[in-house]
Amino acid sequence: MAFPSVSVVKQLVAAIDNGKNFKSMNDMRSNGDQLLKEKGGLSLSVVKSLVRREKDERSSSEFVGDDETQSLMYTLFKLEEHFPHDKSQCNSELHHSISLPKDLHGAPPGSFTHQIAETIGKISSVYKMAFFWQSLVLELKKLWSDGQPVPRMPLDAAPDLNCCLLHQEIQVINCCIARKKRRKAAKESLDSLLKRASIDNSNHLYSNGDSPDSEMYIKGSAGDNVLRLGADHPSENLTLLETGELVYSPTLQEGPIMTAELIKETEELVLRTGSVGAGCSQLLSDMQAFKAANPGCVLEDFIRWHSPPDWSEDCAASSAEVGEGSSRRGRLSERMQTKEGNLWKELWGAAKPIPAVEQAPIYDEDLAVESIFDALEVIEPSKLFEQLLAVILSVCFVAAELVLPAGSNLSKLFYDCKDYILSIYQDDISKEKLDEICKVYETMEAIVTHPEETLQIMEAPDEKSPLESKNRFKIKLNFIGKDRHPLWKRAPKDPKEEKKSSPKDEKRSSEERSTKIFSNLLDKKVSIFSKKNAKPTTEVPPPPPPSSAPGPFDDSEWTIL
Repeated sequence: MAFPSVSVVKQLVAAIDNGKNFKSMNDMRSNGDQLLKEKGGLSLSVVKSLVRREKDERSSSEFVGDDETQSLMYTLFKLEEHFPHDKSQCNSELHHSISLPKDLHGAPPGSFTHQIAETIGKISSVYKMAFFWQSLVLELKKLWSDGQPVPRMPLDAAPDLNCCLLHQEIQVINCCIARKKRRKAAKESLDSLLKRASIDNSNHLYSNGDSPDSEMYIKGSAGDNVLRLGADHPSENLTLLETGELVYSPTLQEGPIMTAELIKETEELVLRTGSVGAGCSQLLSDMQAFKAANPGCVLEDFIRWHSPPDWSEDCAASSAEVGEGSSRRGRLSERMQTKEGNLWKELWGAAKPIPAVEQAPIYDEDLAVESIFDALEVIEPSKLFEQLLAVILSVCFVAAELVLPAGSNLSKLFYDCKDYILSIYQDDISKEKLDEICKVYETMEAIVTHPEETLQIMEAPDEKSPLESKNRFKIKLNFIGKDRHPLWKRAPKDPKEEKKSSPKDEKRSSEERSTKIFSNLLDKKVSIFSKKNAKPTTEVPPPPPPSSAPGPFDDSEWTIL
């Protein structure tokens, strides 16, 4: 599994901050023909990766959609040719989603959502990002209209509430496609059954007393054969109380597909209005399907099948005690025998024998998916890019866990970086914290991509040779400070100077406690690459004069590489 490039993180960080200037992706496309750089000045580490492209971007502000967009779309939507769908997940890497941080809400490595984040993170301007996003939504619409699932996503799995909303919504699209296919198959099966029954009746197949197929027919109260509609399979050890025929479980309508956002909206609606309409609709639908599959059934039959705890078999009644809610074989629970306001009895009386495939749908897949497309078209750019950044970070965590030895010094350093990111990451995160994430991410990338060199420098003892001292500068191993270098580009700190710069007062806020982790990470260690790239010189620059009032940072202690 490839470790996401730091350049992708920087692009998404810059896009989040720039995207706050636009209300929607449509607005960004119309008014966002500019480079990804913050007008007031992003940190040096972010701007450096963008400024190199400025000359080319100014000379050509129009996005060449024909070639570039088609290439990007091919990369995203043709992946199923190399990674075919299976019944569980689309790729073995997706099984690592269980290790994704729940608070970060990213997406599994290798998923379609991950590919979107990687692709958009490689685009150089917000105008191009917006153009690509609109093209992406159009392509998703085309897949939906053709009944083709989104590649690199589970085919029919409930939305993973630990993932970002974008990932959940794409899962809903695939679920709806799978449901429509099942409904079509069920409709064809019912039509075939009715056609066969029509042929049997026209030929008087069972008029001579032959036993009909129990899966198709059931003996009615008048002794005639009645067709079962929408029956799925027989229920174990259950027979109808009135006729003694086997109880068949019907094919039922499937309930709503809920994302985390929809669950929250539904809960708020129930608390505000006290409505339970969706539950009533599902119960009525189940009753109608049960009646269609089991002609001659009574409410007690449905309750025994649908809610077994509300039926007591051991409370057999004598003939004198048999009354409403009881039979010679058992009795309903007290709540089911309530006469006034008994919702189950009211719905049973209103239910008609209609198979699920012929009922009005409880959950309209077309309406649900169209609402998702509408939301994706007008999504706030900063909200979209925040989700994509969370996806990249979550993939980074999983990728590192697969390659770093458990319990090693590298692993401990990486987990300190991970914990720090999780402690500061939140919705609508500030630009300052985004810049800190970029710096920490550079450290994490160095740990994963150059583990041997990182380990050598971490384990190397302090050296005090004059040549090496020239190329070092004093550092504080935390991630606060304007234009500070990432950990892996920093040089070691003079132990004597470390005592002078110790802070006098320590604050106890949760964020500062997370930040303080890094003050003890590499007590005597040097930057990962500073020693490797150090070159001897003939002159030794004079040491800077000591600060009379050392603080937590000192700009004179930093060297730009």
